[in-house]
Amino acid sequence: MKKIENILIIGVGLIGASLARSIKAAHPDIFINGYSHDEKEIVGAKDLGIIDDGGTCLKQGAEVADVIFFCTPVKVTLALMEEVNSFNLKSDVLLTDVGSTKQEILEQAQIFEKNNRVFIGGHPMAGSHKSGFLAADKDLFENAYYILVPINQKQQKEVVTLQFLLKGTHAKFIELTAKEHDEMTAVLSHMPHLLASQLVERAEELMILFPESRKLAAGGFRDITRIASSDPKMWTDISVSNSNILASEIDRWLVNLTELKKRIIDKNEQALFAFFKEAKDARDSIPVHKEGSIPGFHDIYVNVPDYPGAIAEVTAVLAEAKISLINIKIMETRDDIFGILRISFKNERDATIAMDCLNKKTTYTSFIS
Repeated sequence: MKKIENILIIGVGLIGASLARSIKAAHPDIFINGYSHDEKEIVGAKDLGIIDDGGTCLKQGAEVADVIFFCTPVKVTLALMEEVNSFNLKSDVLLTDVGSTKQEILEQAQIFEKNNRVFIGGHPMAGSHKSGFLAADKDLFENAYYILVPINQKQQKEVVTLQFLLKGTHAKFIELTAKEHDEMTAVLSHMPHLLASQLVERAEELMILFPESRKLAAGGFRDITRIASSDPKMWTDISVSNSNILASEIDRWLVNLTELKKRIIDKNEQALFAFFKEAKDARDSIPVHKEGSIPGFHDIYVNVPDYPGAIAEVTAVLAEAKISLINIKIMETRDDIFGILRISFKNERDATIAMDCLNKKTTYTSFIS
């Protein structure tokens, strides 16, 4: 197996910095260089021990690297790949990326193949509501699917090398073709973001017309549209990069919605029931809280009375148990009943422990919905 002593992380944001942490945890002797156009980002990542060194000179880090990770948005990666290919790289350098689309990336990667350099597409399917190197988490990819997309079957030795390097992620590796990857993620990740954003846009129109409707935008609406809060620049890049497949999916949706519209107009109860029943059965068959293309939410709900100190009491119990929460929200509800706190955790284990602690140490009812 190829000996790896030096790697370069191009882009030390959430994904790049988290990869650096997980690689260092499993391979402490590997030297990790970071690259960013923002010198403050490099200094901050180095001060926190995320990278060993780094700078704003891409050529310097690339030419000494055994492995190069492109941890930048797809559009940026496409440009940087061409720049990196012009450098005097090591003859056996291994290159990979973490982009959300793969066909464009793999097409661009042909420039490396022409120089007998190996490029393997990659996509760790994990994320966070946080961003930047300060949110780096070595456990971000644990039990998540990490998709690898080799250009050809001759790269199996390098695939094994990459999996060994990434063993500290504790991810589950899957090999797909670029086309398979982009079609799957279009349906399971990209379309949900488009639809959530469209729902929010329509709701905004409604709220202008009926201001009181803002109070009703809770529960299911908030849950189904959470992902509309994602980085708009990133999703613009993804939509453009996967445009052909997304256009086909939208066409399919238009056909399906037209059929659904007809069932509603015709008041076809049998057909509508079949539609909802099939959707329910399909959704119920999908394992819950498994890491996938859309980050899972591990939430508990706590009924709390409306008096001073109630929320502080809840957070104190969690702090005492050393359980880290990632988000807390007061759900909108009626004035004459208990309020509801929705608390989000990084994983199902933390959520379960938190609920158990709260049920034992407070008088509030906690439950997982």
